[in-house]
Amino acid sequence: MKTSKLLLNLLAGMSLLGLGWSAAAHEHGDALNQEQLLAGFGWDFESAEITTEKVADGLHVLFGLGGNIAVSTGEDGVLIVDDQFPQMMDKIKAAIATLGGDGVNFVINTHGHFDHAEGNLALGPEGAMIVSHDNARSLMANGAVVNMVMAKYQQPPYPADALPVVTYDGGMHIHFNGESIALRHFSEAHTNGDTAVFFPRHNAVHLGDVFNNTGYPFVDVDGGGDIDGMIDFCEQVLALIDDQTVVIPGHGPLADAATLSRYVDMLKTVRDRVADMIAQGMSLEAVEAAAPAADFEDEFGPVSASLGFVNRVYASLQKD
Repeated sequence: MKTSKLLLNLLAGMSLLGLGWSAAAHEHGDALNQEQLLAGFGWDFESAEITTEKVADGLHVLFGLGGNIAVSTGEDGVLIVDDQFPQMMDKIKAAIATLGGDGVNFVINTHGHFDHAEGNLALGPEGAMIVSHDNARSLMANGAVVNMVMAKYQQPPYPADALPVVTYDGGMHIHFNGESIALRHFSEAHTNGDTAVFFPRHNAVHLGDVFNNTGYPFVDVDGGGDIDGMIDFCEQVLALIDDQTVVIPGHGPLADAATLSRYVDMLKTVRDRVADMIAQGMSLEAVEAAAPAADFEDEFGPVSASLGFVNRVYASLQKD
């Protein structure tokens, strides 16, 4: 697992506790603004590239700087799931154009975090219809301090023209490009406003940051995220897909049900171990020192990369 790859996957890789992080960018405990965040992670929008992978005719995934973008193209136009950053929009649009798309008609935000939704700032004013869960819209409308363990980021409120204009609670469908695209919110998970987006005709699902395929996930406990809910969310998705389903993670390469199942096994094991340690009265420092994810190093990364995840699991279980 390369550090450079993980640094590009900001929220999904927040468990790295500072691998490659510039200490000079965060000398104090205050929340960072975007300029400080970019400096700390060495992000460069100008040099970042967009690459494309085909899922099936009419459905592709774009990889770039931020969350993975699913792109549906067809007779009705272009629908995307997540939109990265406004600074990347020219490159995103250029990639969509190579797929036969012209502009963006619909945007589905899998949740409200900036690396998945900040492209709304460009697409909303252009007239794209933005859709999200109720709670994701609230995060974007009100702003939030995103506690990433190693640092905190002050996500400012989005202007009205960058906010979702259609929201839902439990589920909804968008009938577009000959497909009944299903949006489902199963539980609090990565945040309190996560959406799984199912493309039944293509046998694919986009899970946003509920599923991180670069290592350990980030549970935004301060934003309503919950480790038990993350497990439940993934298990409910697994019950609806099959061995041939293409699983699109929030970050990292495309996966399948077997990969998602192993991810759930890891979540459950670490959750159970941390819960047992809490029951024994162990402090957070003692739990981290016990390295409850150590035996998952081969697939999910070294102990140092698991500590932020363990920290958030501890915080999630303590809030109950």
